[in-house]
Amino acid sequence: MGEDILKRNKPTEKELEKIKEQDKHIDSELEKKEDAKGEEGISTHIFAIRVTANREDQVMSFLISNIQRKKMNVYSVIRPHGLRGYIFAEADVRQDVEEAAFGVPYSRGLLPGEVPYKEIEHMLEQAKKDVNIKKNDIAEIISGPFKRQQCKIARVDKAKEEVVVELLEAAIPIPITLKMDAVKVVRREE
Repeated sequence: MGEDILKRNKPTEKELEKIKEQDKHIDSELEKKEDAKGEEGISTHIFAIRVTANREDQVMSFLISNIQRKKMNVYSVIRPHGLRGYIFAEADVRQDVEEAAFGVPYSRGLLPGEVPYKEIEHMLEQAKKDVNIKKNDIAEIISGPFKRQQCKIARVDKAKEEVVVELLEAAIPIPITLKMDAVKVVRREE
């Protein structure tokens, strides 16, 4: 009687061939995924978070504090210059980014799917450009607490990429050290 049960549950030759073919297909798919990871060198994913325009910096600081406090597996948070309304986060799984963005003010949710690296690569590469800032130039501060203030360039340190400026509207000239990309030359002092 036990032999009858074994004979009835034993797979036929066709079924065995089908199972072997399915195993080969699964193995080849796994190999393709492993090769893709090896070629790119990346096993993480990039997700886009929609945010209220001009609130990207605030959302970014909230996200970073959430990630650090909850010890999440989000590896980087990126806010490309010139792109308003979006922040990118790099993580292993979408759920980590969703948890980090949950309840954050001005965060409007994640875009469906992930963003291919090639789509945002041009936003991430910092082009090294020749800075044309000289001593005694009149400039405008474009970021930081003195944003939109007129200033005079007192010293330029190209090695550190910093400038020392003095505010024009200040009663007492106090030197302030800023990054070169924080100022924009308005006019040249002849």
